[in-house]
Amino acid sequence: MQRVSFNNKNSLFFNALKEKVDAYFQSNNLRQTGNYKLYIKTVFLVLLTASLYTVLVFFTPSTVISILLCCVLGVSLAAVGFNVMHDGAHGSFSRKPWVNELMGYSLNAMGGSVYLWKYKHNVNHHSFTNIEGMDDDIDIKPWIRVHTDQKKYWYHRFQHIYWVVLYGVTYLLWVLVQDFTKYFSGKIGDQPFRKMDLKEHFIFWISKILYIGVYLVLPIFMVGLLKTIIGFSIIAFVCGFVISVVFQLAHVVEDAAFSTPNTKAFKIDEEWAVHQVQTTADFATKSKLVTWFTGGLNFQVEHHLFPRISHIHYPKIAELVRETCAQFGVTYLEFPTVLSAVRSHVVHLKFVGRN
Repeated sequence: MQRVSFNNKNSLFFNALKEKVDAYFQSNNLRQTGNYKLYIKTVFLVLLTASLYTVLVFFTPSTVISILLCCVLGVSLAAVGFNVMHDGAHGSFSRKPWVNELMGYSLNAMGGSVYLWKYKHNVNHHSFTNIEGMDDDIDIKPWIRVHTDQKKYWYHRFQHIYWVVLYGVTYLLWVLVQDFTKYFSGKIGDQPFRKMDLKEHFIFWISKILYIGVYLVLPIFMVGLLKTIIGFSIIAFVCGFVISVVFQLAHVVEDAAFSTPNTKAFKIDEEWAVHQVQTTADFATKSKLVTWFTGGLNFQVEHHLFPRISHIHYPKIAELVRETCAQFGVTYLEFPTVLSAVRSHVVHLKFVGRN
């Protein structure tokens, strides 16, 4: 498929915004990467995750307690992805490239492939947000129809109901099916990605083998087959559900645009930065707990405009983004709470599933 381009001839909006953001960091003598708050959170989340795994596998408590701990472990894994992996893979965790690379590989420890993720997310999703055929993050076909240009099936009229279950299985589909599909096809969506070198091939396979060993083989040996299957399923479902909901609330909601390129030039009429604002939504930005847990992904507009700036700076940057949007007449989409964003997501799914 031909690559989409944007009308970036002048980029008046982004130039004005970037000037304000640069001035903020310079005047306050701040680095754009993470600081001690992010590093402390990283240590806490990694220790929490490791402790939960150790207790469940080596000191397995009662059934009820184990189920609760499995749920917490699923949430903890999602939090590691949001805070540690995400900033690391975007190069915003630290000034040191090797630290960013190490943090990014936390995704491999969770069963994924940061190499594939960077192409899927950093390149395709961030460059071509909500553009069919280019943005693999909105490609949940055939089970979920996220906009009216996608093919409609009879069961889509129920997608606003079954999304809860479907989102829960996305994590397992991701690490056990989709990664391998991308690996062997050499494509993410309709777009080919750069071939892996020998090192990345090795990391891919070793990561998958270790993931199976750590999350399935060792637990089966320690606690038995049935308990392992139940526990692993709970962990994977909770983790997948949390990750899916957070990312879906950023782009698949009411009033978020799904752009179609000009058929002749295959070009989006707006500049890239305006397109990012139009296709993205913030939610619960006043909640410090939501911001802490999601790694600032509730400030999704700011993240899409400045993906190489650590999420710890997003609350302040959001003020500059709102100001610039008002200056240029660009609509800034924001939901006050998580529940209001979830409601909008469900309403959108219901509308698209029936129209």
